[in-house]
Amino acid sequence: MKENQPLLTPIKLGDLKLPNRVVMAPMTRSRANNKDSAPTKDLHVPYYTQRATAGLIITEGSQVSKRAVGYVYTAGIHSEAQIEGWKKVTKSVHDAGGRIFIQLWHVGRISHPDFHDGELPWAPSAINPEETVFTPDGQKETVTPKAMSLEDIGTTKQEFVQATKNAVEAGFDGIEIHSSNGYLFHQFFSSFSNKRDDQYGGSIENRARFFFEVLDAVSEVIPQQKIGARFNPSLHGVFGMEVTEDTIPTFDYIIKKLSDDYDLAYIHLSEPFTDVTNVPHAEPDIAKRYRPMYKGNLMINTGFTQSTGNKVIRDGDADMVSFAKLYVSNPDLVGRFREEADTSGWDKDTFYTQGEEGYLDYEAETRELIPQQ
Repeated sequence: MKENQPLLTPIKLGDLKLPNRVVMAPMTRSRANNKDSAPTKDLHVPYYTQRATAGLIITEGSQVSKRAVGYVYTAGIHSEAQIEGWKKVTKSVHDAGGRIFIQLWHVGRISHPDFHDGELPWAPSAINPEETVFTPDGQKETVTPKAMSLEDIGTTKQEFVQATKNAVEAGFDGIEIHSSNGYLFHQFFSSFSNKRDDQYGGSIENRARFFFEVLDAVSEVIPQQKIGARFNPSLHGVFGMEVTEDTIPTFDYIIKKLSDDYDLAYIHLSEPFTDVTNVPHAEPDIAKRYRPMYKGNLMINTGFTQSTGNKVIRDGDADMVSFAKLYVSNPDLVGRFREEADTSGWDKDTFYTQGEEGYLDYEAETRELIPQQ
């Protein structure tokens, strides 16, 4: 398989040339400074730089404001300390020949008052997701959030705009809007979590309106070809979400509109996290459904290996593949694919712990440590 691997062929995202189609997926790793939610020189810089052979790195989800926080030890992009921390990361990745986008994140109702000085998290509607979140005092049950007012929605749009400006200042090559995994945008999309009766609720067009208004606003800051967006159309049974009769039609509308009216760097789709073969209205094969609908670059994620990643591109169902757990334990993943070397397993017990263990101590075993220029 060394020769003619689709994963190892170049691709362009606008004017950004990627040497391969192996993408490091955004992953929460809980290593940020808990005092100011800033990435650190000792942890984040080497972690991302070790993985600079990826065609593209997409960072962990980074909060656009204090209001957007829902987990401890996660990084933000809304303060000077955070911008300065990310500057060190982007410089090091670029010096190693890599390319890096930041994922902009607002968790919405997947949060807790402990993060907000006792105030309720914000969401499209006052519906408790009935999940648990990792707070400074350990795991706690979620609460019924505050339904966002029109002013709250306007405030949040401006936070995404400012976060985009901050990302540019920090040296990122682009941004990815986290509109997946049951977080704020996804909560607006779903009739399961969005019961509003104003212009942001009810019809599919209304439930998608907030996302497109934010996308239009950040497009005034950076070109659309420096923007990606992530979606999980068949998310079911996790993050407080369920697939309903109008779930797939909603994502059909969103993705068709993105294809017809926008020119993004890519859309980033997740195959189902759970078995949805017997879930009414769910779509078990996301890549095959949305490839015919989307004319731009389509990135696919969830459970891919070297073999299945090459196949999905060769079959024409995706243009890029993002890898998560494989990138936890294989910083030289591109090199391993190129040399057909075995991949190392990961320790799930250290996914979200603090410190170097399970973060910086996975060894590269191939020659390809720095991208070919």
